[in-house]
Amino acid sequence: MEKEQLLDEFKRCAEDPIYFLSKYIKVTHPVRGLVPFNLYPFQHRIVQCLEDNRFNILRKFRQAGCTTIAAAYSLWMIIFQKHKQVVILSKGDTEATEVLDRIKLMYDELPGFLKPGITDDNKHTLKLKTGSVIKSRPSGKQSGRSLAGSFLIIDEAAFIEAIDTIWAAVYPIISTGGRAFVLSTVNGVGNWYHDVYDAAINGKNSFTPIDIRWQEHPEYSYNENYSHLYEEMKKKGLDIYKWEETTRANMPIKQWLQEYECSFLGTGDTYVDGMVLKDISKQTSEEYYTKYNNRMRVWQEPHPQYSYLISCDTSLGRDRDYSAFHIINLYNGQQVAEFYSNKTAINDFAQIIANEGMLYNIAHVICERNTIGNNLIDWLYNIYEYENLWSDEKGDIGFQVTAKNRESILADMEEALRTDLIKVNSTRTCDELMTFIITEGGKAQAEKNHHDDLIMSLALAVHGYKHLLDTTPIEFVSKIPHKDTPLMPSRNYKANLKDAFGRMTKEDYTWLMK
Repeated sequence: MEKEQLLDEFKRCAEDPIYFLSKYIKVTHPVRGLVPFNLYPFQHRIVQCLEDNRFNILRKFRQAGCTTIAAAYSLWMIIFQKHKQVVILSKGDTEATEVLDRIKLMYDELPGFLKPGITDDNKHTLKLKTGSVIKSRPSGKQSGRSLAGSFLIIDEAAFIEAIDTIWAAVYPIISTGGRAFVLSTVNGVGNWYHDVYDAAINGKNSFTPIDIRWQEHPEYSYNENYSHLYEEMKKKGLDIYKWEETTRANMPIKQWLQEYECSFLGTGDTYVDGMVLKDISKQTSEEYYTKYNNRMRVWQEPHPQYSYLISCDTSLGRDRDYSAFHIINLYNGQQVAEFYSNKTAINDFAQIIANEGMLYNIAHVICERNTIGNNLIDWLYNIYEYENLWSDEKGDIGFQVTAKNRESILADMEEALRTDLIKVNSTRTCDELMTFIITEGGKAQAEKNHHDDLIMSLALAVHGYKHLLDTTPIEFVSKIPHKDTPLMPSRNYKANLKDAFGRMTKEDYTWLMK
């Protein structure tokens, strides 16, 4: 091209990153070798989002070319914009080095008129004569404090340890005009990446969510516009029509969900299997009303023919752990009510349990008696003289949780959820189950910054439920949700009554008139 044509071409590349990436970037394909980076439509969409928004978060499937897009876009930025700093944060040193090597290969393959020249080139840095630089770094707890950049890229964010701490450290640096691109395959729920993506989907933060599916990739799902590609793949022994069938057959379902279906549910190291959690989440119900200033949710009123169980986990009521209880219908295993609060004193908690226990046909009440649990038992037994408290084979009221039997009751809970012995209606309980994990040391516990009070209460409920089924003449009616008893009647029938503290609340006693 003539000099004037080169200037026009340079200007067009500077103004249009999609044009630059599609025409001049070359990448290494795992089968076809070094090839032009001809962007697919879903990849166009990603680049356009990077252009249009300051903060983007991408949920991706494997081998979608998203890290390559981030690398190529970074190169475009430092070639055509002066004094920009791009920081790429990867989960490890190997990944950080590899992504910068991709960028250097892209640069080497450019025509000379698009190469401004290199001033610094090492394992983790590429700086050009434009004054712009790419720094590719492994993650670490102190990573954020040592990085300053115009554009921050966090690759595989769901798998980076202490990413919440890193983000808290680096955000002030980009908050005054910098940009961020967070991308990852999924890794369960309850982690920073999931929380930020979920908030973005619900419009609760500044991130623009980008959602791509494997069906959009022409190499995974047939697209008539790419027939030439399929002919080339066929020569390599690849059959586009059998890609999904072959890939799914060659990996566990959990891995398929994580790597290709982008499903937060069903992935991660949760105590309860991901597929079970997925089913539970679909069965939860928002058809409830609240009591005690929204601390208690009620799905079903007490039925005079049924017996009930209340299982309690106690806290001090000082903003840390939560006091929680579930009310379970002993005839079908349904969770009919749930209490959850970290601001309820033990004496008030006891009064609520006593009131609800009487309301639910003098329900069986099983309390954890560890430490402050004894205080709750004392209030229930001596102050409120509640008559149907659980006692063990020695006659001691309550259930003493030890390291040994904790594993046992949690295992029973997992089995009950997996076999539909217990029906969970509450999204709050479901949320805790999704962040209840098995650590690398093999211990079952809540993830950092999450709680397990509803889980321990549910585990006690399952223990008490199974024991009562074995030792009392209670007929098991149905595991099918809402088959024998409907959800709460319409709120139009509620009467105004006082709660345990003399405040007005709405209760539903229409069953008394049936």
